[in-house]
Amino acid sequence: MMPFYRMNSLASLLIELRIMFGRIRLTNLEIEILEKQFPYYARLSEKHKKEFRKKLEVILTTKSFMGREGLGIVTSEMKILIGATMVMVTFGWKDLRLPHFSKILIYPDTYYSTISRQYHRGEVNPRHGLIVMSWKCFLEGMESEHDGVNLGIHEVAHALKLENQIHYNGESEFFAPEVYKSFLQFADEEIRKVNEGGGSVFRTSAGFNHHEFFAVALETFFEMPHEFFDYNPELYGALVRLMKQDPRGWVKGAD
Repeated sequence: MMPFYRMNSLASLLIELRIMFGRIRLTNLEIEILEKQFPYYARLSEKHKKEFRKKLEVILTTKSFMGREGLGIVTSEMKILIGATMVMVTFGWKDLRLPHFSKILIYPDTYYSTISRQYHRGEVNPRHGLIVMSWKCFLEGMESEHDGVNLGIHEVAHALKLENQIHYNGESEFFAPEVYKSFLQFADEEIRKVNEGGGSVFRTSAGFNHHEFFAVALETFFEMPHEFFDYNPELYGALVRLMKQDPRGWVKGAD
């Protein structure tokens, strides 16, 4: 049997060849979807829009989008908007594309998990490299750009945090260690405040643990950046440095 690291290297090589010679190209209609339905993209400079489209093409080339529970057709709109959310969250890094999470499962609505015995809106499964979302809940998260509730951002945030810890795919430890340490220190205080009902800008689920806090914090970071900054500029600044972008601007840091 071929050693795992060699299989992983071969898979990485095949992906790179696919990007180089078989990259999916956005159509004019798909770019129009970005302009009309994805405000983050619409606010970018022309230079950054070009970079965004290139990163999105890589995401579309390297990820498999699959429908579940009667969702027979995964439309271009689904791929573009979910893929664009992945690009938005990772946009501070030039080449980051979350390779471990190669499959995107899309359910039409909330779905029942036989493992947790609960209905889910979305989840991330690192064992199988899955990001899972309810399309209905994804769209509901995009309806209001300023409420700090966005399923797509939430699940991609979980994937981002996990990818940072996975050491065999070439993309681990991209969080600057000192910046991440600073963020965690601020997060501890904020989690305590959320759990004590201290009038936090974050919703109550942010107090569950560090994983949930990170995901909720990123929802707030992208959808309510000004409110976030006014509430806790030190925590907001730590996320700006960690994510290498400032959604208030929009400003992108050095990769």
